[in-house]
Amino acid sequence: MSDGPILEVRDLRVELPLSRGTVHAVDGASISVAPGQAFGLVGESGCGKSMTLRAIMGLLPRPGHIVGGEVLFEGEDLVTASPGRLRQIRGGSIAMIFQEPMTALNPVMRVGDQIAEAPQVHLGLSRTSARERALDLMRRVGIPDPVRRARAYPHELSGGLRQRIMIAIALSCDPKLILCDEPTTALDVTIQDQILKLLLNLRREFGVSVVFVTHDLAVVAETCEQLAVMYAGQIVETGSVDEVFRAPRHPYTLGLLRSVPDFDSVQDSLASIQGAPPDLVMPPPGCRFHPRCPFAQEDCISGEFPLRPLSAGRATACIHPDAPAADVERMPVVADV
Repeated sequence: MSDGPILEVRDLRVELPLSRGTVHAVDGASISVAPGQAFGLVGESGCGKSMTLRAIMGLLPRPGHIVGGEVLFEGEDLVTASPGRLRQIRGGSIAMIFQEPMTALNPVMRVGDQIAEAPQVHLGLSRTSARERALDLMRRVGIPDPVRRARAYPHELSGGLRQRIMIAIALSCDPKLILCDEPTTALDVTIQDQILKLLLNLRREFGVSVVFVTHDLAVVAETCEQLAVMYAGQIVETGSVDEVFRAPRHPYTLGLLRSVPDFDSVQDSLASIQGAPPDLVMPPPGCRFHPRCPFAQEDCISGEFPLRPLSAGRATACIHPDAPAADVERMPVVADV
């Protein structure tokens, strides 16, 4: 394995022009993922997590487009890559697992054929060899009776089986990186746990790097080693899962952790972050979290707030990082997962 990151996103900026103005969906985001690492990207809905993944894959919804930054995969900038090169990498070296497989799978194509399609295109396998590979992958992701299920259409399978099909498709060309966009949100708790354990086992077996996008901190605690916290299109904190969960250095991270139910204590109600996320057409000046921040001071309402290193592998965009760290009144349940 290379000592350098397999994926490095530098100062990524994504805009969506709308009739009422331009949405700054991703505004200067930077992350780094090491080979074989599980990396979490967390934040509220609409903060830019999924848009970041789609920018990495070159699958931004129109009229969204990248206006700045780099997406380096093994040192190659995907932002400037040709469409042909992107197609070669996408589905081959980089794969993606979507939130809702029913919208990602072809409804009029048998699932076995959908798994076999990418190995034929990217690996040059014959139709027979690709079908054998598809059946083997279906067994490895825990699909019972794969020969019969391979002939099924997506609507004939349960949500859990459809997601396993998506995982099999993602693994079909031995990718080096898998991007997971809320892969368990649409599943019930029991199936969610099965899918997460499957992804962990397959990650160890294949040695693949995985990026999990989620708003569920328990998912990050169970699956990831490093994480980045995203708010209003910007990365506001990075570090190891253990360090960030035990001593958050950004008020938004602290708010997310406090909103998790603690089943070891008696709570009358959940702690919540006051206010609402900002409008990304006209975000507030200064720190974007300051209108909702209980620690906000006068110097928070103007200026630039890039990530500032705290220690090796840790950084925060907060200029008063000791305030949230000193105000941890209880350990969130996710800290001990």
